Amino acid sequence: MSASVTSYAFLGPVGTFCHQALLQVAPDNAQLFPCAGERLAMDMVRDGKAQRAVVPIENSIEGGVSATLDSLGWDKRLQIVAEMIVPVGFTLGVRPGTQLSEIRRIGTHSHAWAQCRNWVADNLPNVVHVATTSTAESARILAEEETASFQAVLASSAAVLSYGLTALFEDVADNHGAVTRFVELANPGHVPDPCGADKTTIQVRLPNDYRSGALLEMLQQFSARGINLSRIESRPLAGQAGRYVFSIDLDGHIREERVQSALRGLYRISEDLRFLGSYARADQMRNDHAPRTGDTDFRRARGWVDSILRK
Repeated sequence: MSASVTSYAFLGPVGTFCHQALLQVAPDNAQLFPCAGERLAMDMVRDGKAQRAVVPIENSIEGGVSATLDSLGWDKRLQIVAEMIVPVGFTLGVRPGTQLSEIRRIGTHSHAWAQCRNWVADNLPNVVHVATTSTAESARILAEEETASFQAVLASSAAVLSYGLTALFEDVADNHGAVTRFVELANPGHVPDPCGADKTTIQVRLPNDYRSGALLEMLQQFSARGINLSRIESRPLAGQAGRYVFSIDLDGHIREERVQSALRGLYRISEDLRFLGSYARADQMRNDHAPRTGDTDFRRARGWVDSILRK
């Protein structure tokens, strides 16, 4: 990380899982700007008010974070320069003295609620969810606002502790071992050098002519070149029912010839292609002994896809 990066916007307040991700990349003397939403943090970079933003992009239980994916796809372009993975577990926090029987409403972020709803149903039946902009924000509201509309929160243990709440239950989750992936964003510029365990993120819209096989033709660009897709999901195209864009993570770096070739092939299919960055994988899963796709394999793979299209 460049020592010249001194300001970061992030999904706040302090104590969120996003704040934990931020601490993995920000220098100790960095100026931090907690924001009430993913797009607000991203817009601070677009507007030149912060040099970098850290926001969630994917959860291992709930999938993609739509606010981040949509802003990356349609707003002024930003570039992913790094990713971070944070284990996610929740603590049920209350004001000191609150009893379990007094809880009627729980405040937390919608993704946190989705990861704990079965636990709540089993342990606190008839309790309802109150959505907040982040898990730590729910802790702040409960601790600081007398008119808070909920009696408990689901937040990180750090947030519960930092806001002086009492932990009634720890390690609350329906699926233990869940993680959230966060990305560090900058204005477009220098692409980090490849490290051998890289990921590239793009967003592409299918052609406008509705021709049959358009999605297969798009996927062919990767399969024929031996490129693995680690994530692909569709997002609705605003204002156009039945139209979608695809957000894709692929293994490899933009400086690799096969990745460049695949992106050129995609651009021939759809000019609405947005490159969102090449960066090191957070898990650094590299296997130097894995079999590589050679020219013979490449031709065989291409012939296989072509044979499907001819059927």
